[in-house]
Amino acid sequence: MSIKDQFTRHIHSLQNKICLGLEEVDGKAKFRSDVWERPGGGGGDSRVISGGDVFEKGGVNVSVVHGDLTQQAAQQLKVEGTSFFACGLSLVIHPFNPFVPTVHANWRYFELYNESGATVDAWFGGGTDLTPYYLVEEDVVHFHSMQKKCCEDFDTNFYPTFKKQCDNYFSNHHRGEERRGVGGIFFDHCRANEKHDLIFWKNFMEANGLIFLDGYSPIVNKRKHAPFSDYHKYWQEIRRGRYVEFNLLHDRGTLFGIKTNGRTESILMSLPPTVRFDYDYQPATGSEEEKLLQILKEPIQWV
Repeated sequence: MSIKDQFTRHIHSLQNKICLGLEEVDGKAKFRSDVWERPGGGGGDSRVISGGDVFEKGGVNVSVVHGDLTQQAAQQLKVEGTSFFACGLSLVIHPFNPFVPTVHANWRYFELYNESGATVDAWFGGGTDLTPYYLVEEDVVHFHSMQKKCCEDFDTNFYPTFKKQCDNYFSNHHRGEERRGVGGIFFDHCRANEKHDLIFWKNFMEANGLIFLDGYSPIVNKRKHAPFSDYHKYWQEIRRGRYVEFNLLHDRGTLFGIKTNGRTESILMSLPPTVRFDYDYQPATGSEEEKLLQILKEPIQWV
């Protein structure tokens, strides 16, 4: 079985596992499946949850698409090729309670082909990151510890390298390098080289996906019943506005999906249900809200 077939099978299985795990955490809402086809080739399965006791909105999407690579998309990806294959799982979970962090993850595989159909490039990419609205350090340490352990099972250099890439990538550069959240790991263009072949990268990707629930669910279970006020919710929506800014201005996956005629509903699934864009909003000096902003200005070594 080819690598792309193996990884496609894996992400479908992982989608089922993650959806079942999150449904158990929520205790009320269930994911609904929306199977779709892409006019240019391929399709996917968008699993959406909303209105739960814990999760206000979320999606766990699988896409397996192929087709011609437009010049615009090739320039965006900074690659050369005439057609492509891409498969991946992408998820974003927006909890209702402001003391439960939003989480994002994706694991993907690309192949590029020349005019004769020969593979000219192939790589894996992905990662997972945490976006809290109120900083609870033990939660962030737990999340990063899971990522670090997974990385070290494969290469001791991975965690510091991929953490730095995550901190640098998930940043609203137009706001003076204000990070979207407290990071995690991010890796892209993981190609076969003299040290690691594509099977190695596939195994690493699969392992990282399989620890997702262990890294996130304990945090949710600890915080999902925390009391909160209207102001806590207000602040959550202010910060969600920053999430929207990043996804629409900087996120490569969003831009790739749009430029390859992807399914708009699935691409924009990552956007939160309610946001605020108050003009020049500043939290009170010395508040927990200001504490979070200070953390987001400079990456921290959590573990």
